[in-house]
Amino acid sequence: MLSMAYALRTTIALFLFLISISTQAQVLISLLFGEALNSDKIEFGLTGGLNRSNFIGVPEAEGLNNFNLGFYFHFTLNRNSFISTGVLVKNNVGATGMPTYAKGDPAFDGLFQEGVLTTKINYFYVPIMWQQRVNSRWLFEAGIQPGLRSRAFDIFNVESNGGDLEFKKDVRNEYRRLDFGLVGGLGYKLKKDLKSMSAGFLYNYGLADAKIPGNQTVQNTSLNLYLRIPIGATGKESKN
Repeated sequence: MLSMAYALRTTIALFLFLISISTQAQVLISLLFGEALNSDKIEFGLTGGLNRSNFIGVPEAEGLNNFNLGFYFHFTLNRNSFISTGVLVKNNVGATGMPTYAKGDPAFDGLFQEGVLTTKINYFYVPIMWQQRVNSRWLFEAGIQPGLRSRAFDIFNVESNGGDLEFKKDVRNEYRRLDFGLVGGLGYKLKKDLKSMSAGFLYNYGLADAKIPGNQTVQNTSLNLYLRIPIGATGKESKN
């Protein structure tokens, strides 16, 4: 049986490794590790879904839709209590609908002054939550969610002469490397099996100022609709 300490070390190793590889490879690695990482007390699997994010502190900001993908662990504490964690390795947050800003180039500024600004920031988020199950189906989760920023872009978009013009600017140096927030939500298991697919939502409320100090405070917020699929759990399941 794998110990929790071993699984946590494996999570960190997978996290560092998955940062450097493509999404397709991330899925493949998860499938390969699934059988080894599942045990009587540990559930391992893939999680993915739709993420709608926004900025707190930016009045003009509107919600931005993204997809996310990652892996999760559930550590059994007792019959109905678990620690739920993992890593979202493909995950963007940000906002859209904001006015563009001047870059100091008269031609560029004149072209995009009536455009729309979208900001996309990629984080590797690590939710760490207490999970309580009710009737072996309902999942109540709450905890913290630190994040590590990788990339960030401002995307200028404007309609011109019947078409769309787009310009992407790398702004990673304008956002802090680390993010932190509170996370919680509700889920439902599709079967009463201890290890089975589940669907639900998680809401992340950012507590940290994501932007490097300037004239505006920016906090990330997001609503994540997810589907969790255990990997390699066949033959190791037990029922509550």
